[in-house]
Amino acid sequence: MSVRTEVPRTARRARPVGHRPAPPLPPGEDHAPAPSPDGRRVAFLSDRAGAPGVWVRDVDAAEAVALPTGDDPVLALSWSPDGQWLACVVAPGGAPRTELWVLRPDGSRRRQVAGFGRGSAALAGWLPEGAVLMITETDEHARAVLVDAGTGHRRVLAEGDLLTLLDVAPDVGIALLRRGPRNARWLELLDVATGVRRRLFPDTGQGSTDQGWFGPDGTSVLARTDAFSELAALLRVDLTRPEQPPTRLAGRPDAELEQAVPSADGRRVALLWNTYGGRSEMSLLDLASGVQRAVVAPGEVLDDAVFAADGDLLCVTAQGPVQPREVWLVDPTCGALRPLRPDTGVARTGDGGVAPHLVDLRARDGLPLSGWLYRPVGPGPWPTAISLHGGPEAQERPCYNPLFQALVAQGIAVFAPNVRGSSGFGRSFVAADNLAGRYGAIADVAACADFLVDSGVARPGQLGCLGRSYGGYLVLAVLVNFPGLFAAGVAECGISDFHTFYAGTEPWIAAAAVSKYGDPQRDAELLRDLSPMTHLDRLDVPVMLIHGANDTNVPAGESAQVAQALAARDVPHGHLVLAGEGHDFLKRANAEAARTATTAWLTRHLAAATTTVG
Repeated sequence: MSVRTEVPRTARRARPVGHRPAPPLPPGEDHAPAPSPDGRRVAFLSDRAGAPGVWVRDVDAAEAVALPTGDDPVLALSWSPDGQWLACVVAPGGAPRTELWVLRPDGSRRRQVAGFGRGSAALAGWLPEGAVLMITETDEHARAVLVDAGTGHRRVLAEGDLLTLLDVAPDVGIALLRRGPRNARWLELLDVATGVRRRLFPDTGQGSTDQGWFGPDGTSVLARTDAFSELAALLRVDLTRPEQPPTRLAGRPDAELEQAVPSADGRRVALLWNTYGGRSEMSLLDLASGVQRAVVAPGEVLDDAVFAADGDLLCVTAQGPVQPREVWLVDPTCGALRPLRPDTGVARTGDGGVAPHLVDLRARDGLPLSGWLYRPVGPGPWPTAISLHGGPEAQERPCYNPLFQALVAQGIAVFAPNVRGSSGFGRSFVAADNLAGRYGAIADVAACADFLVDSGVARPGQLGCLGRSYGGYLVLAVLVNFPGLFAAGVAECGISDFHTFYAGTEPWIAAAAVSKYGDPQRDAELLRDLSPMTHLDRLDVPVMLIHGANDTNVPAGESAQVAQALAARDVPHGHLVLAGEGHDFLKRANAEAARTATTAWLTRHLAAATTTVG
């Protein structure tokens, strides 16, 4: 639904010269693989039918088969150890609230098993035998639940605030829980019979632990944490000797451990490393010998690593700036790679687009920053857009991004920085924007603008900024804190007022956000000053606002109140509300509508010198 779009009243901007068509979108992106226990079939998510749905392919087959999972987007899936069920995390109406459904691998017997009412369901996995799901259900509070996929029988293991079930020991005697708010999490062991909990290892007073699994015999725990080092590493805790400190199994001084995935048989762990700037490297750790072996990465950025239950197949999602997301198969015995999809690779995209360059710069207070620069064809300087990622704990990486390619094709350079608060650069950097540190993150965007002009990339007066989620907040924040620096902005799903955000978001999202943004009561004055709405009278450049109608993470009213205030002051703006979408635009048509609106807005307002209308 388009609410309002206006062009500037006193300026005319010419169309850019030398623009070219953006690379065509692929017929579908594949990700989130879920191999069958024997490794002969792989279920995965694909948007080739218009929205993320479940598809299944035999590893040696040419065609994939779609399963009937309903009209709502699917966010995650997993195959049961007995091979009889697929579990699907579904987002009704595209909203942040999720439900858990199960169905047979042939598409039959589909039914909901968790996430009823206003609650949300997250899947940790399955018990090692049979088809019992490990689930966290969250509403005002959280519950760790076991659910039998066949009978629907439920067993609540624990309840509490900021609680997530990660794993359950094979004998169901102990459960592993994650507790705490963002960037300050810890792991607890729950005695299922008595309900007694204890921390997995002592509080170091720093860092966060967000991944953990039991060893195959239930006498040890593997944990990914940065509580003992600046960069996240893999530790093992011996539960039979709790007095011993954790053992460091894998860590690097030049890369952060992003994901660790143990095989069900306990022989090995797949490790995905995040190197400086965001490129991925992959290795396999043999737990018996301690030997770690590198595996060639099939793309610049990897995620979604998962073993088949028998441990003889590893699946991973790979992507890059000119490589759409696609599923690859890895033989863990030798590291051999092959794509699941026969027509995978650059051939699916036609014109490959532009690869970015990693750029280093300094913040105004001297903090090292970096980002990815996408340059148009021909010499600079160019009209330039600074793109700000979400999170803030996310990271700008060399991923597949059709929006960046569309802007570059229109002659607009794109710089995608990692300002303070981004992940991938260590625990100090990711915590550097907490509370009042947010002023530094806002200033980092201005430092990026200075750098782009001083280095000859950008033309003064032709700088824009865009971002989504937390990046949408940063767009609004930098426009009101540095008036005159940018000529236009696009804010997608961004917070505009922390008071209304805390009042309107989901309760579990609000509780987890306090460690990053501040407490709405204790830090009320800080949050008021950091809210763009407080200083919106300083915003006087064209702004496009885009939001999902069903967003309950950052409610759609956050954009609506900005649009209303700008309309009252007659500031040129656009307001695009996408029906059937939540915080993430999951349907291809809506994602393309947002890209088209963003590209058109920035092309109109940045791509040529301003000529006064006389």
